[in-house]
Amino acid sequence: MIQLLIAFVVVALAMPVVMRWLGRQGFFVAALVPLAGFVWTAAQGPDVLNGEYPQQTLTWVPELGLAGDFRLDTLSWIMALLVTGIGALVLIYSTRYFSRKASGLGRFAAFFVAFAGAMFGLVTTDNTLIMYTMWELTTVFSFLLIGHYRDRRASRRAAMEAIIVTTAGGLAMLGGIILLGERPGGSYSLTQLVEAGSSGLTEGASTGYVGTAIVLILLGALSKSAIFPFHFWLPAAMAAPTPTSAYLHAAAMVKAGIYLVARLAPGFADITAWQWTIIPAGLFTMVLGGYRALRQNDTKLVLAYGTVSQLGFMMVLVGYGNAGVALAGLAVLTSHALFKSCLFLCVGIVDWMTGTRDLRELSGVGRRRPILATAAGIAVLSMAGIPPFAGFVAKEAALHALTYGDGMDMVVAWVIVLGSVLTLAYGLRFWWGCFASKPGVEPTELKNRSGIILTPPVLLAGASLLLGLVPSWWESLLRGHADLSPGEPGHLTLWAGFGLPVVMTILIIVAGVLLFIARVPFEAAQRKLSIPFSAEGTYRRMIVGLENVASDVTARAQTGSQPMYLTAILSTAALAGTLSLVFGGTAVEMNYRWYDSVAQIPVVIIACGAAILAARARRRLKAVLLLSISGYCVALIYELHGAPDLALTQVLVETITLVVFVLVLRRLPSYFSNRPMATSRWFRAGLGVVVGLCVGAFAFFSANARIHVPVSADFASEAYDFGYGQNIVNVTLVDIRAWDTLGEISVVVSCAIGVASLLFIRDRKGRIDPLRNIAKPNTKYRVWRRGEDDERGRVLVQRGANHLGDYQVRAPGRNQRWLPGASTLAPQRRSVIFEVGTRLVYHTMLIGSLFLLFSGHNLPGGGFAGGLLAGIALTLRYLAGGRYELGAAMPVHPGVLMGAGLTTATVSGLFPIVLGGSTLQSAKFEFLLPVFGEVKFTTVIVFDIGVYLVVFGLVLEILRSLGAEVDRHGEVEGLDDDGSVTPTPQADRRKEAVTSREARESLS
Repeated sequence: MIQLLIAFVVVALAMPVVMRWLGRQGFFVAALVPLAGFVWTAAQGPDVLNGEYPQQTLTWVPELGLAGDFRLDTLSWIMALLVTGIGALVLIYSTRYFSRKASGLGRFAAFFVAFAGAMFGLVTTDNTLIMYTMWELTTVFSFLLIGHYRDRRASRRAAMEAIIVTTAGGLAMLGGIILLGERPGGSYSLTQLVEAGSSGLTEGASTGYVGTAIVLILLGALSKSAIFPFHFWLPAAMAAPTPTSAYLHAAAMVKAGIYLVARLAPGFADITAWQWTIIPAGLFTMVLGGYRALRQNDTKLVLAYGTVSQLGFMMVLVGYGNAGVALAGLAVLTSHALFKSCLFLCVGIVDWMTGTRDLRELSGVGRRRPILATAAGIAVLSMAGIPPFAGFVAKEAALHALTYGDGMDMVVAWVIVLGSVLTLAYGLRFWWGCFASKPGVEPTELKNRSGIILTPPVLLAGASLLLGLVPSWWESLLRGHADLSPGEPGHLTLWAGFGLPVVMTILIIVAGVLLFIARVPFEAAQRKLSIPFSAEGTYRRMIVGLENVASDVTARAQTGSQPMYLTAILSTAALAGTLSLVFGGTAVEMNYRWYDSVAQIPVVIIACGAAILAARARRRLKAVLLLSISGYCVALIYELHGAPDLALTQVLVETITLVVFVLVLRRLPSYFSNRPMATSRWFRAGLGVVVGLCVGAFAFFSANARIHVPVSADFASEAYDFGYGQNIVNVTLVDIRAWDTLGEISVVVSCAIGVASLLFIRDRKGRIDPLRNIAKPNTKYRVWRRGEDDERGRVLVQRGANHLGDYQVRAPGRNQRWLPGASTLAPQRRSVIFEVGTRLVYHTMLIGSLFLLFSGHNLPGGGFAGGLLAGIALTLRYLAGGRYELGAAMPVHPGVLMGAGLTTATVSGLFPIVLGGSTLQSAKFEFLLPVFGEVKFTTVIVFDIGVYLVVFGLVLEILRSLGAEVDRHGEVEGLDDDGSVTPTPQADRRKEAVTSREARESLS
């Protein structure tokens, strides 16, 4: 099962390339994975039927209950067969449904295969959290598939409706899953939950804890399966391509809620909240869907509302909590997937041949396409419950199980009869609309023909007939799950003897045929009947109201004032913490010491003094430098406290932060605004003092409130025993808390990409130039003297200029430039000492960064510190040689480095799973190497290399965007030193020539 899921992922990722090579024939390749899944699942049939359920476990995060437990029991086996088998047929169907010139086929195929994989994982996992993950993946992929036609407003709106409704239900379901999982005696295993429920966990819980959890889970199931009041999203989703409808809305996505209810029913169906949620909603949906289907003229919408009706029918049966009814529910689930997929595919073929789905415009199609009409006819008869098809066997089993029960069972049975009458009526109307010859309507022109596109619906129709003819064998496949529910076991049979169910069936047939005959007056009556409200209208009003409220709240809260944001955040933090201290009721001992060593006192005094002076400084650069003094003092405090690794990291971080500040300050005024000390400024100053005191108090009281042995007491030994390293800080980052580090570097990559994209967007269409400032410099300089091109005299950069001038800095006696990019700088911006010094120390710093990387597991350093040091070395190259020197020093896109680092860290964390270990588990190897002697290697070094690359790439991105790109903006805009802009003829010609400010000053 796990291997199949991996195969789905791999093929989904490969499909855009495959479709680009093969065109629509690539759907055959896409069909191979679900076909392989179908064959494998079918091969497990003997073990499943014998009760020897195949199981696989993937250790993930066992502390959180995240274990990849996969189990193939009877229900999972049936669902997996439907998901894979019908998925393969629909993909084969797609090879002819889409035209050769259709756009977006690679995207469609990738999303379709990914959806099939997520659905396969959903029905085979035994862990509720993994199931929820797969549940939401199907939601996301269904959104992408429904909105495949992105240029159509109806498709976009339908996709939004589907994802909003199903995601809202999914979030409610997640709450229920957590409630059941965290309850004493609860579990995150579906099997254990059902066993606990059936053994008495739910006694007396109809209005309590378990009842609340179950209602939340059922909200997710109802929304996913389009049960009232969430039914409206499914008909709207018919804006999707027909293959999407045939798979998602007949065999896969909408079955997820039915599957979940069927899975939990044996343990929780006796809860009152369950019964009053499932049965009324399901019955009403069945009748409402059938009623709405009778008034549709789009044949696809007829099937859509019919699907809503059938889903309500299934929801009642699988959630009823009786063995006989559950058997009928599983039979309806199976037969519905077959006949409804067949009908959707038939509608697609009719649309493909004729160009219309309007049943008023179609005529004579069945006479010229008898095989297609026959397949659709079999599917309609099976849907309507006419013998000897699968739908009849399933419906009869339901009626037999219900008519021998109490009064409530009879009410449910007669409502099902009413829904079945409507089903037969709209089924006949559908077939008549698609295939019959209508008086007064010209025979519809048929444009296309294909044997391949006809094969899937014919096979599905044949399966509907075959299951109906062998009900005993079919029953043997389903009984393993149905018998988990209490009550008399039911049976699947074509004839169970004369009785009330037979009378009901005859009534269904007669009333359904009469309703079809009277379709015209019935439609007229429907049009006259006006209902003042609808679920879809209510949804739209809620969305509009929510958007209005969100706009009002945003307008009031997001004023664009950073001081206001900080005031709100800091005030809340200070107030919440203070209230917790005051009313927490925890006794705190006032133990403290002023210092560990006398040397700490002057360092603290300098840090505080620098911070005060920074707050009072009017010059921005002065404030930044003073602030950095405080940062370096903190590093010194770490060192004096005996934490050299923290001190090293703090120094490197402070250095990079200082560089970032300076880079940004270049485009800001030199001085802060000189404003009087108004009331608002006094308030902010006071708030700063309060927050500072609160933070200090929180740290003090938190340290003194500890009553247990701190976790750090065992860090040293555990870091060495489990992480195989003596540097506690680095081992913590890459081993003990590697999950945190993986999340942090992911956030770092996302933020870096977001910031860079804002600076590198070239125009209003959002086109991005990712290679700017990366290629090696190919720009040369010419000098225009005063009066030649500009009366003020400028040094201008001009593309294609050949004259280099006399500004090369070369190594004495070797005719070699120290820094290749420095030649693009104006003379007054260059420093021979700086360039030579940078060239001398650059490679040494890189080697030092690698030393920190590989020695950091036992000595101060690590991937984070090493990456920062490498970034500082790159910073020197940029400062000495300018933005083109940055490209010469590292002609690699920062995204490549960060992506490679994130990939390396992720793969190193997942690789232990392949060897039977757990995620991010580390291992140690000892071996001998020539020269080096005995070497001890731990696998977390690979993870640390990923951190190194991410940090290095981050610094490169900072230099590229806040440094080189800001330089380019300034050159293009022709900014003077005072911030004013001097227009030039070159600037007017799209800035083909840009100004060097320092050289201009020297020539002036």
